[in-house]
Amino acid sequence: MRGLVIKNTGSWYLVKTDEGRCVECKIKGNFRLKGIRSTNPVAVGDHVRIVLNQEGTAFINEIEDRKNYIIRRASNLSKQSHILASNLDQCMLIVTVNYPETSTIFIDRFLASAEAYRIPVKLIFNKIDAYNEEELHYLDSLIHLYTTIGYPCFRVSAKQGQGLEEVKAELRGNITLFAGNSGVGKSTLLNAILPEAAARTGEISTVHNKGMHTTTFSEMYPVDNEGGYLIDTPGIKGFGTFDMKPEEIGHYFPEIFQASADCRYGNCTHRQEPGCAVRRAVETHYISESRYASYLSMLDDKEEGKYRSAY
Repeated sequence: MRGLVIKNTGSWYLVKTDEGRCVECKIKGNFRLKGIRSTNPVAVGDHVRIVLNQEGTAFINEIEDRKNYIIRRASNLSKQSHILASNLDQCMLIVTVNYPETSTIFIDRFLASAEAYRIPVKLIFNKIDAYNEEELHYLDSLIHLYTTIGYPCFRVSAKQGQGLEEVKAELRGNITLFAGNSGVGKSTLLNAILPEAAARTGEISTVHNKGMHTTTFSEMYPVDNEGGYLIDTPGIKGFGTFDMKPEEIGHYFPEIFQASADCRYGNCTHRQEPGCAVRRAVETHYISESRYASYLSMLDDKEEGKYRSAY
């Protein structure tokens, strides 16, 4: 029997069969994906084959090939990965410039990982009702930066309902991953768009100005009758990149990749080499310093074999 994994709690999976029935499933202990060392061999969005048992539950015994997936380094197991979701049409990264602040390094790591699997990303800047003049100015500069690179940006206040119609229009007929730091308002936004989802929302920890996890597992919610789904995921505190070679990282920054065509050396790492067109573009402000810093931080991770959980 074939089905779609619509919920993952870590210990079991909810699979919606092609006939529309929802079945609780487990995986057998020896079930592992070839070639991927993952903390979760089965992910939300996977198309799977299941075998029913007499209790009305089932075992997952096969995963169909994935079109794509978003992957990050597992927080505590540096040599393993964690797949956020698979078979996506797009991602929406929820960003806040304060309460809590989303770092540009976090944004850029997520964007680079999505680029690696050719998944389009749209940036949703939430909590626009909460910002002062200085924060709004910073918001404008971020939107200008990412729009110029080619990432669509949306200004939203999930609390007050601003900008929601534009986001809803982008969801129709698409399988969309919602992602972001803890506390950026993903669950509030999900509730505003899909009231029936009734996702839990949490208060921000004012002590650290950081969000507290409220979603503890990934789940897909249907958004229309055209095959559209919204995947809500637990808040991500860090985004360690995974499965990238150092020489490939620049390919996942569109503006760096474009400028690198004019570098003197084909294997330029864009740090100290003479005739580097990328460094020249940074110096002349064609490439932003924040994007270049993100690129270097990812390069450092690869070379030093470390995962910087602060990002």
